[in-house]
Amino acid sequence: MVRQWARRGTRPRQPADQRYTSAYLFGAICPARGTGAALAMPYVDTEAMQAHIDEISRHIARGAHAVLIMDRAGWHTTARLKVPKNITPIFLPSRAPELNPVENVWQYLRSNWLSNRVFADYEAIIEAACDAWRKLLAQPHTITSIGMRDWAHVGQGI
Repeated sequence: MVRQWARRGTRPRQPADQRYTSAYLFGAICPARGTGAALAMPYVDTEAMQAHIDEISRHIARGAHAVLIMDRAGWHTTARLKVPKNITPIFLPSRAPELNPVENVWQYLRSNWLSNRVFADYEAIIEAACDAWRKLLAQPHTITSIGMRDWAHVGQGI
């Protein structure tokens, strides 16, 4: 949900688009390093998820290992997904999106750069999504603030 200031008793006008072209931004963040990796895709399926996991793997620092928190979407849990050796997936309980820090990233991107807009075409959607992701990457402190979870560091001395 995106909030908008308006005079009490009024209903602010919002742009509305009746078309249904969509794009999907697959993204992952590393709160400890304040960085992330993402791909804008025209669809959501196992092949798109594989491309995303491969992209994440390329961004993991040499000698490091990533924990990738995921929900139980079919394209996350399929045996056809080949997880690189430098990533360990952790699957969240069903119906618990609030445990996934990246859900807060999507909320931040929508509320700051993507809401209340009508896009000219599919390319404009992709451009806006990529531009929003680049703006987020330019703010490592914001990534850390959005993504850090105390429960993820229990017993780690952090």
